[in-house]
Amino acid sequence: MVSARPVTKAEPEERTLRLAVLIDADNAQAAVIEDLLAEIARYGEATVKRIYGDFTVSTSSAWKKVLQKYAIKPIQQFAYTTGKNATDSALIIDAMDLLYTRKFDGFCLITSDSDFTGLAMRLREEGLTVFGFGEKKTPDAFRNACHKFVFTEILRSGAASEAAELPEAGRKKESAAVPDTAAKVNEKKPKFPKKFVLTALEQSADDTGWAGLGAFGSYLTKLQPDFDSRLYGYKKLSDLVKAKKDLFEIEERQAPGSNRKTIYLRAKV
Repeated sequence: MVSARPVTKAEPEERTLRLAVLIDADNAQAAVIEDLLAEIARYGEATVKRIYGDFTVSTSSAWKKVLQKYAIKPIQQFAYTTGKNATDSALIIDAMDLLYTRKFDGFCLITSDSDFTGLAMRLREEGLTVFGFGEKKTPDAFRNACHKFVFTEILRSGAASEAAELPEAGRKKESAAVPDTAAKVNEKKPKFPKKFVLTALEQSADDTGWAGLGAFGSYLTKLQPDFDSRLYGYKKLSDLVKAKKDLFEIEERQAPGSNRKTIYLRAKV
């Protein structure tokens, strides 16, 4: 008689988001592309990567050097008339075509142009997740139209920090790929939004006043899509809450049915 083998139920793997990455070459910097794609990989799989611009002009030379390396498909768009941006129209039309294929879970819009605010809102209306990536000059309208917005200066600072750890010869080689990073690293950090963070914690907490780190982080992003712990010098949100001992009380609890521990926090009385 064959003994019955104990059956263990495998935990289902978390589904990876299929993302369409659309880059506005007129309003994005090629120097940060490696770190940008690494950031996007945190959220899902870049199934489609396209960039839109006029690659016959000298201002696009930096992009032409990295397109093949990172398998980004260039969409050439000539300027039909002076003062009109045909690139925006081409990107928006392509985004809508990709939307109606129903093959994607979300879009990554790399631009600092507020003209894409309407596109971000339309994609959200269809139930898709919208990630925005742009410089700090990006208008609030576009930043708030995204589910999550990441400042590319943060990614530049990360690249600069890594370059600083290289030997001198390596730093010289990297400096060409990451211009003006020293200025970005030394840029003054914004004032920590204590009131906003505590309000978000209060709203995400349960009846006992405790909130899981994940729920807290989600609520922060819902209220302010461009909130990022890296703006305040912390690589992860968990690092931020652990460092702010004057604001938070921390507990690590065993996650039900798992060996992992989850961080819980509440406002310090």
